[in-house]
Amino acid sequence: MASLREIKDRIGSVKSTLKITSAMKLVASSKLRKSQKAIENMLPYRKALEEILSEVRTGTGNDLCRPSEGGKLAIVAVASNSSLCGAFNVNVAKAAIALASASENSCIIAIGRKMADAARRAGFAQEEDLSQLIGKPSPDSASAFADKLAARFRSGEFSKVVFVYNHFASTARQEVVEEQYLPLEHSGGQEDGCASSDEYILEPSAAGIVETLLPQVLGLKVYSVLLDSAAAEHAARTVAMQTATDNAQDILSELTLEYNKGRQQKITAEILDLVAGSAE
Repeated sequence: MASLREIKDRIGSVKSTLKITSAMKLVASSKLRKSQKAIENMLPYRKALEEILSEVRTGTGNDLCRPSEGGKLAIVAVASNSSLCGAFNVNVAKAAIALASASENSCIIAIGRKMADAARRAGFAQEEDLSQLIGKPSPDSASAFADKLAARFRSGEFSKVVFVYNHFASTARQEVVEEQYLPLEHSGGQEDGCASSDEYILEPSAAGIVETLLPQVLGLKVYSVLLDSAAAEHAARTVAMQTATDNAQDILSELTLEYNKGRQQKITAEILDLVAGSAE
């Protein structure tokens, strides 16, 4: 049986850990609420732009609607920059690497340090550090990244671009999803992948509208993925820290009970020694 001093030291250590996990849970919960608020504010705007774009008939931007031949399958995998969030990073890394390995000509563009590390270990070299995209998601950085992806797709370097990330379904559930980014998915049954409508008078022109809206829609898609992944990360960390806090409280209760039993035994033994000494 451990000495009372050892048990007391363990109690102090568990209490310190309990403070840390409780604080991390509160921080993650606060960040989760902010991420949810940002998603709620952004999604209506994105959907409105997508609806407008889908109603415009034009040949402009059709190079983003058709897959190019001979290019790579680009897998943009989004994870986090830190750990202590359960299986959040492991799940998305497994899905991205499995998808890349199934293709003869593919690459992984990792967003987040944990994803970059996993990709390198799997043999997929990384061109640049994109950890800041998930560290502090912003519309400007998302748009800049979207422009780079579109340029590489137009050049024929990429034949297809797919996002792999954790979707925030609820605080207790995050789902790994694979979402096609480029070429733009067909809508409205149009052969060129761009829907049309003759019910509107377009000014200055349909081509001008698409030229303006298309980069914004692509940028907002990237931004929504980053926000969704960030929300899922904070949710996973909230659950993980809650579990750690509950476990720490259970261990603390057990150690406290063990300490009290040991202290009681020690006091009882001392009393018996005193009684035995007085009887002599």
